[in-house]
Amino acid sequence: MRVAIGQDSHRFDDSNSDKPLILGGVVFEGEQPLLANSDGDVILHAVTRAISGITTVDVLGPKTKEFLKNGITDSRVYLEEGLKDLEGTISHLSISIECKRPRITPRIPEMRRSLAAMLKTDEKNIGITATSGEELTEFGKGNGINVFAVITVE
Repeated sequence: MRVAIGQDSHRFDDSNSDKPLILGGVVFEGEQPLLANSDGDVILHAVTRAISGITTVDVLGPKTKEFLKNGITDSRVYLEEGLKDLEGTISHLSISIECKRPRITPRIPEMRRSLAAMLKTDEKNIGITATSGEELTEFGKGNGINVFAVITVE
């Protein structure tokens, strides 16, 4: 059994971008997107980093044009690349999200389904929690989103 942690955070994009906010593969319509060199799916970035902690292969380094979809890197490609080197099965994934916005809790079931499909595991193996952090950090004040992911692989 192996356990690893991944983390990622992004600020909100103030540039009036047409890019949507995507979290865990789920589009949050009408929400401000995250500033990133990719689609900014901070959940998939944290999960991919956790997987990299197990495989020791970093797939979030410099990217080539085959990672691009409509000129923007699709974070699902990072995850797919990371999964190529993963041996064993995912027995649990725990995700902790800190942000003031958007409201995460109502979308947790949808994000769990999305992640389960991408990771080829059962939804019961994925836990997602969210907190505002009581406005103690920049994320809790509404300036971005911070995510930690802990993965257990057998």
